[in-house]
Amino acid sequence: MGGSDVRAWGTVQSFRTPDRACTSAGWGRHTHAGRIGGYGVATWSGLTSGALSVPELLTLARQAAGSAEHHFTALQMPVSLIMDAPITQALNGGGPLVQAKDAGLITFGSAPLHGGELLDAMTPELVNLIRPGLSAAAAALLAPGSCPGLDVVLTSASTREHWDDVAKALAAPLTAQELRRVTDELAGE
Repeated sequence: MGGSDVRAWGTVQSFRTPDRACTSAGWGRHTHAGRIGGYGVATWSGLTSGALSVPELLTLARQAAGSAEHHFTALQMPVSLIMDAPITQALNGGGPLVQAKDAGLITFGSAPLHGGELLDAMTPELVNLIRPGLSAAAAALLAPGSCPGLDVVLTSASTREHWDDVAKALAAPLTAQELRRVTDELAGE
Protein backbone atom coordinates (compact mmCIF):
# COMPACT_ATOMS: atom_id res chain seq x y z
CA MET A 1 0.00 0.00 0.00
CA GLY A 2 1.21 3.46 -0.86
CA GLY A 3 1.37 6.37 1.54
CA SER A 4 -2.05 7.81 0.69
CA ASP A 5 -3.70 4.37 0.80
CA VAL A 6 -2.73 3.70 4.40
CA ARG A 7 -5.41 4.40 6.95
CA ALA A 8 -4.38 4.94 10.55
CA TRP A 9 -6.83 4.23 13.29
CA GLY A 10 -6.92 6.21 16.49
CA THR A 11 -8.88 4.40 19.17
CA VAL A 12 -10.72 6.71 21.50
CA GLN A 13 -11.12 5.06 24.90
CA SER A 14 -12.08 8.08 26.92
CA PHE A 15 -12.16 11.83 26.60
CA ARG A 16 -11.13 12.89 30.07
CA THR A 17 -8.79 15.52 28.70
CA PRO A 18 -10.14 19.05 28.34
CA ASP A 19 -8.67 19.28 24.83
CA ARG A 20 -10.78 16.85 22.82
CA ALA A 21 -9.23 18.06 19.59
CA CYS A 22 -5.81 16.68 20.52
CA THR A 23 -6.44 13.31 18.84
CA SER A 24 -7.75 14.85 15.64
CA ALA A 25 -4.95 17.40 15.56
CA GLY A 26 -2.32 14.67 15.89
CA TRP A 27 -3.75 12.59 13.04
CA GLY A 28 -4.29 15.75 11.02
CA ARG A 29 -0.57 16.51 11.16
CA HIS A 30 0.18 13.05 9.75
CA THR A 31 -2.25 13.55 6.85
CA HIS A 32 -0.83 16.98 6.01
CA ALA A 33 2.65 15.46 6.01
CA GLY A 34 1.46 12.80 3.54
CA ARG A 35 2.14 9.89 5.93
CA ILE A 36 -1.50 8.75 5.96
CA GLY A 37 -4.51 9.41 3.77
CA GLY A 38 -7.02 9.74 6.57
CA TYR A 39 -7.88 8.69 10.09
CA GLY A 40 -10.83 7.25 11.94
CA VAL A 41 -12.27 6.84 15.37
CA ALA A 42 -12.97 3.44 16.90
CA THR A 43 -14.92 3.27 20.13
CA TRP A 44 -16.61 0.49 22.08
CA SER A 45 -19.19 2.58 23.92
CA GLY A 46 -18.45 6.24 23.23
CA LEU A 47 -21.22 6.67 20.68
CA THR A 48 -23.84 4.66 22.55
CA SER A 49 -23.11 6.20 25.96
CA GLY A 50 -23.37 9.76 24.69
CA ALA A 51 -19.73 10.55 25.46
CA LEU A 52 -19.19 11.15 21.72
CA SER A 53 -21.36 12.03 18.76
CA VAL A 54 -20.67 12.02 15.05
CA PRO A 55 -21.45 15.75 14.72
CA GLU A 56 -19.03 16.49 17.59
CA LEU A 57 -16.29 14.35 16.02
CA LEU A 58 -16.78 16.14 12.69
CA THR A 59 -16.59 19.52 14.44
CA LEU A 60 -13.36 18.47 16.17
CA ALA A 61 -11.92 17.28 12.86
CA ARG A 62 -12.76 20.62 11.20
CA GLN A 63 -11.31 22.55 14.14
CA ALA A 64 -8.12 20.50 14.08
CA ALA A 65 -7.77 20.97 10.31
CA GLY A 66 -8.54 24.66 10.53
CA SER A 67 -11.10 24.28 7.73
CA ALA A 68 -13.90 22.10 6.44
CA GLU A 69 -11.26 20.06 4.57
CA HIS A 70 -10.41 17.48 7.21
CA HIS A 71 -9.07 13.93 6.93
CA PHE A 72 -11.45 12.23 9.34
CA THR A 73 -12.63 9.42 7.06
CA ALA A 74 -13.92 6.49 9.11
CA LEU A 75 -15.92 5.42 12.12
CA GLN A 76 -15.83 2.02 13.84
CA MET A 77 -18.19 0.75 16.52
CA PRO A 78 -19.58 -2.60 17.68
CA VAL A 79 -22.58 -3.81 15.69
CA SER A 80 -24.12 -7.19 16.46
CA LEU A 81 -27.31 -8.89 17.58
CA ILE A 82 -26.10 -8.34 21.15
CA MET A 83 -25.14 -4.69 20.63
CA ASP A 84 -28.00 -3.99 18.26
CA ALA A 85 -28.82 -0.34 19.05
CA PRO A 86 -26.88 0.84 15.96
CA ILE A 87 -28.95 -1.54 13.80
CA THR A 88 -32.26 -0.38 15.26
CA GLN A 89 -31.26 3.28 15.01
CA ALA A 90 -30.18 2.86 11.38
CA LEU A 91 -33.43 1.08 10.52
CA ASN A 92 -35.23 4.11 11.96
CA GLY A 93 -33.13 6.46 9.81
CA GLY A 94 -30.86 7.78 12.56
CA GLY A 95 -27.98 7.03 14.88
CA PRO A 96 -24.23 7.23 14.44
CA LEU A 97 -23.96 4.94 11.42
CA VAL A 98 -26.46 6.98 9.40
CA GLN A 99 -24.90 10.25 10.57
CA ALA A 100 -21.45 8.99 9.57
CA LYS A 101 -22.63 7.83 6.14
CA ASP A 102 -24.44 11.14 5.57
CA ALA A 103 -21.13 12.89 6.33
CA GLY A 104 -19.29 10.70 3.81
CA LEU A 105 -17.41 8.58 6.34
CA ILE A 106 -16.61 4.89 5.85
CA THR A 107 -18.32 2.86 8.58
CA PHE A 108 -16.97 -0.30 10.18
CA GLY A 109 -18.85 -2.67 12.48
CA SER A 110 -16.64 -4.47 14.99
CA ALA A 111 -17.39 -7.42 17.28
CA PRO A 112 -20.19 -8.85 15.12
CA LEU A 113 -20.02 -12.13 17.05
CA HIS A 114 -19.43 -10.30 20.35
CA GLY A 115 -16.19 -12.14 21.00
CA GLY A 116 -17.80 -15.47 20.12
CA GLU A 117 -20.48 -15.15 22.81
CA LEU A 118 -23.21 -14.67 20.24
CA LEU A 119 -22.73 -18.13 18.75
CA ASP A 120 -23.98 -19.74 21.98
CA ALA A 121 -27.16 -17.64 21.75
CA MET A 122 -27.90 -18.58 18.15
CA THR A 123 -30.72 -21.07 18.59
CA PRO A 124 -32.10 -22.95 15.58
CA GLU A 125 -35.23 -20.79 15.88
CA LEU A 126 -33.20 -17.58 15.71
CA VAL A 127 -31.15 -18.85 12.76
CA ASN A 128 -34.38 -19.77 10.93
CA LEU A 129 -35.86 -16.36 11.70
CA ILE A 130 -32.81 -14.70 10.14
CA ARG A 131 -32.57 -17.05 7.16
CA PRO A 132 -33.30 -20.79 7.13
CA GLY A 133 -30.40 -23.02 6.15
CA LEU A 134 -27.58 -20.78 7.36
CA SER A 135 -24.99 -21.75 9.91
CA ALA A 136 -25.20 -19.98 13.27
CA ALA A 137 -22.14 -17.86 12.44
CA ALA A 138 -23.45 -16.86 9.00
CA ALA A 139 -26.84 -15.93 10.45
CA ALA A 140 -25.23 -13.92 13.27
CA LEU A 141 -23.06 -12.03 10.76
CA LEU A 142 -25.88 -11.47 8.29
CA ALA A 143 -27.72 -9.12 10.67
CA PRO A 144 -24.92 -6.52 10.99
CA GLY A 145 -23.97 -7.22 7.37
CA SER A 146 -27.46 -6.04 6.39
CA CYS A 147 -27.44 -2.93 8.57
CA PRO A 148 -28.21 0.29 6.71
CA GLY A 149 -25.28 2.67 6.82
CA LEU A 150 -22.68 0.01 7.62
CA ASP A 151 -19.99 -0.42 4.96
CA VAL A 152 -17.73 -3.09 6.46
CA VAL A 153 -18.25 -5.83 9.04
CA LEU A 154 -14.92 -6.71 10.64
CA THR A 155 -14.65 -10.44 11.16
CA SER A 156 -12.36 -13.38 10.74
CA ALA A 157 -12.82 -17.05 9.99
CA SER A 158 -10.95 -20.10 11.22
CA THR A 159 -11.28 -22.06 7.98
CA ARG A 160 -11.84 -21.39 4.29
CA GLU A 161 -15.20 -23.17 4.55
CA HIS A 162 -16.33 -20.80 7.32
CA TRP A 163 -15.25 -17.82 5.23
CA ASP A 164 -17.11 -19.11 2.15
CA ASP A 165 -20.22 -19.78 4.27
CA VAL A 166 -20.27 -16.21 5.56
CA ALA A 167 -19.44 -14.67 2.17
CA LYS A 168 -22.34 -16.56 0.58
CA ALA A 169 -24.75 -15.32 3.26
CA LEU A 170 -23.55 -11.72 3.02
CA ALA A 171 -23.95 -11.74 -0.77
CA ALA A 172 -27.73 -11.60 -0.21
CA PRO A 173 -28.36 -9.14 2.66
CA LEU A 174 -31.59 -9.06 4.59
CA THR A 175 -34.12 -6.45 3.54
CA ALA A 176 -34.87 -3.68 6.01
CA GLN A 177 -38.20 -5.38 6.75
CA GLU A 178 -36.51 -8.74 7.43
CA LEU A 179 -33.86 -7.14 9.62
CA ARG A 180 -36.50 -5.20 11.59
CA ARG A 181 -38.41 -8.45 12.16
CA VAL A 182 -35.25 -9.93 13.72
CA THR A 183 -34.51 -6.93 15.94
CA ASP A 184 -38.17 -6.65 16.98
CA GLU A 185 -38.24 -10.34 17.92
CA LEU A 186 -35.05 -10.02 19.96
CA ALA A 187 -36.36 -6.88 21.70
CA GLY A 188 -39.48 -8.79 22.72
CA GLU A 189 -37.54 -11.56 24.45
